[in-house]
Order: sequence, then structure tokens, then C-alpha cells
Amino acid sequence: MPRTAKTVEIPAIGELDRNAGQLSRQLAQALRAAIHKGELKAGDLLPSTRVLSGALQLARGTVLAAFEQLTAEGFLEALPGSGTRVALSLNRKTPPPAKKPQTCDIPLTAQAQALAQFSAQRAPLPPVPFTVSVPINDTAPDDVWRRLGNRIRARGPGAPSGYGDPLGELPLRKAVCEYVRKSRSVLCTPEQVIITSGTQQGLYLATQILLDAGDAAWVEDPAYRGITAIFDNLLRDRQMARVPVDDQGIDVAAGRRIALRARAAFVTPSHQYPLCMPMSMSRRLELLAWAKEQKAWIVEDDYDSEMRYAGHPFPSLQGLDPARVIYLGTFSKILFPSLRLGYAIVPEPLLAAFCGARVLMDRHPPTADQHVLASFMAQGHLDRHIRRMRGVYAEKRRVLTDAVNAHISPQLATLLPSDQGMHRVLWLKAGWTTDGWPPAPARPEWRSVRCRRCTHPTAEKAG
Repeated sequence: MPRTAKTVEIPAIGELDRNAGQLSRQLAQALRAAIHKGELKAGDLLPSTRVLSGALQLARGTVLAAFEQLTAEGFLEALPGSGTRVALSLNRKTPPPAKKPQTCDIPLTAQAQALAQFSAQRAPLPPVPFTVSVPINDTAPDDVWRRLGNRIRARGPGAPSGYGDPLGELPLRKAVCEYVRKSRSVLCTPEQVIITSGTQQGLYLATQILLDAGDAAWVEDPAYRGITAIFDNLLRDRQMARVPVDDQGIDVAAGRRIALRARAAFVTPSHQYPLCMPMSMSRRLELLAWAKEQKAWIVEDDYDSEMRYAGHPFPSLQGLDPARVIYLGTFSKILFPSLRLGYAIVPEPLLAAFCGARVLMDRHPPTADQHVLASFMAQGHLDRHIRRMRGVYAEKRRVLTDAVNAHISPQLATLLPSDQGMHRVLWLKAGWTTDGWPPAPARPEWRSVRCRRCTHPTAEKAG
């Protein structure tokens, strides 16, 4: 019997959407569907690639690619000299087709439920003026960044052919080392610098490396949501000891009472988040003394230390005790969040552990932007950009402060003093709450105001 008499027609193939592109993938999916529905049965011989491409008006290579994909998946099998047929092994083993994405009755773990809830809380919001912790969207150095990127791509190969250094590209690590030495009195070598995808990744790496199951860690109260969420959602077998802050920063004496033998302390000493006060020098020394006594680590999140409008900053905690402090910084706030580049400066004994954790997480950050940023810093553009941004934010800060003072009675609320950072804290007077304020959808201009409960740093302590 001629071979053509054994071939079958496949009605489902007529449903290809030529406007959607990826015709090879569409053809493969149509053939899968025909097999699932029983339109094609085990052992059925398919039309040749030449015949099928002519019938469908497709390139023969498109049909061949679909056949090869389905052969690799086990749906088809090639017969030397005889064409391609539906695999005999599929006989009575093909499940019914899925008309739409299906769900299953497998319950989510508690951690999966917590992460899903956290994801819903962190949904991106449309840009609005004065959004907390988000840079002004028209201040990024786009022209310089684009020019440097074009220059770097023009003088070398397009994409690196191999994996990069998990610690980050050496030119950027050298630039970061010099930058933090001059600006924050950080003492390190380029070998101690690990390029991260931002402060959030640095915090996660630190929690994974510094803490074992059952260990406690000090976390400021109130604190950056990014660190508390790690403990709430990912580290339920570690204890998050919430230590109150006062007008000098984290209350070390309270921390001793709450969890004396904590293995680490996560702090924002330059500009406490969210209350804005710097940690006093006496409190810094007290914290370092506790860490030395208890053989604990300190994680210093220096998230927006560049934005200082008066006076001189305290030196970093890392500069006071380089052997005991992990120093975290980011370029997201001062440049643009989508850059996703930050850094961790770690003591030498922790370097291999951080490197190993980084490899397991995502191997290394994208190399192209690292080279652009290294050049941006080496040519002095970052220093000039920071000086410009201080002026821009000082003016925005003045406008916001004047508006608050003009429209909000001091009988209702006052601004906490601050000479640094990208946000201000409005403190409600005793007896006032935000419960009666209009919800965000009714007052879209208020969406940049974040309301949260916390204890005033100068409030009288109970007991």
C-alpha cells in the first residue's frame, strides 16, 4: 500500500495563529493537543515535513523544528526511511487534554502562604510624588549612563561567553572599595567586596550565613520591612528579637535584657529606618562592646547615607570595628532602583560563605551594568551626581516641610527632626489616629504617605 494512504489528517493544525508568531511552537502544541484528544493515536504516521509544510504554507524548517521538539519529548518517533509517527509508547497512556490551566488539591505550605501574602502586600504602585524610599524618576543620569554603556560595548565583545566572578567584577569592587573609604570611613580591600542585587539580597545572605536554627538576632523596633519579612516568612526557625530604639538609636541595654546571647544585630545606624535619627557615638561603642563580648556579628545597613543636608556624618560602624561588622550599601536609592546593584563588605572569615551562598542564589549579578557603573564611578560621575541630588532633594524636602507646616496644625502632628535621608516622619499627637482618614482610593494624592504604628523614641518607657 502506498505510504500516503497511511498518513492521517490533523484538523487541529488549522487553528494556527499566524499573527502571534512562534509558529513552530504553535505547531508543536497543536500536535500535542491532537494526541491528547485522540485525533492522533499511537502508531499513526504523520505527513512528511515537505507535504505538511506545503499544506500549511509554512517553512519546512518550521515543521521540522516542531517534529524534532515532539520527538525529544517522546510524543513522536522517527522511522528511518519511513517518516515520523506517533510514539507507540503513548498507547493508552495519554491523559485527557487540559482545556484551561488546572489547579490541584495539594495544600500550600505555611511558608508558601506567607510568601503569597507578602507578595500581595508588595505589589508595585503607580509613581506618585513623595513616594517613600523611591528616587525621583526624572533625576537618573540617563545620558551619561547610555554613553558609557555604548563605549564599553563598542570596545569589547557583546556578551561574555562564560560565567562571571560570584563576588562581582573586579573593577567595580575596586571602585566601591575606594568610594566607601572616602565617603564612609569603611576599611576594606576589594577582595572583601561582594556585589549584590541590592540591600535586600545582602540582608538575606547575612541571615542565611550568620544564624543557625534556634539562634536569635536583634532587629530594631520599628525596622525596615525588608528585614522583618525575611524572619517572618523565611526564617521561622530563627528568633527575631525586636529591640526598641530611642533618640540615640537601638537601645543596647534593652537588647541585653531581651536576647543577651543573640548571634547578630541588624541596624541602620546612619539614619534609622523609619524614624530617621542617627545612632549616637556612645551607643555605637556600646553596641560594638556587646558584639565583642558575645562574639556576635553586626549587620550595618547604610541605605541612604549619601543624602545628608547638614553637618558631617558619624563614621560607619564598620570603620570602628572592621572584623565584626558586615556593611551593606546600595546604588538603587541614589541612581535608579532598576539598576539592582548593591554591595556587601564582609570580614575575611565570612567571605567564602557569602561567596558560596551567592553562587547558590543566582551565581553573580549581570556583568554589563557592573562595568558601566565601575566606569561611571571611576570618571567621577557618581560624586557629581550625588552633589546634584543633594540639591534636588534639599529643595523637595523644603517644599514638603513647608506644606506640612502650613496645612497640618502642630496640635495634630509634628515632623520629627532629621538632617538626612529621603523621607520625613510625621508624628501624630497623643489621642490622634489614622483610623478616620480617607482610604487611599478616595484620596489618591495620599498614596505616598505610609502610616504605621510605632513607639516615639522619646516616649517614657513602661516599668
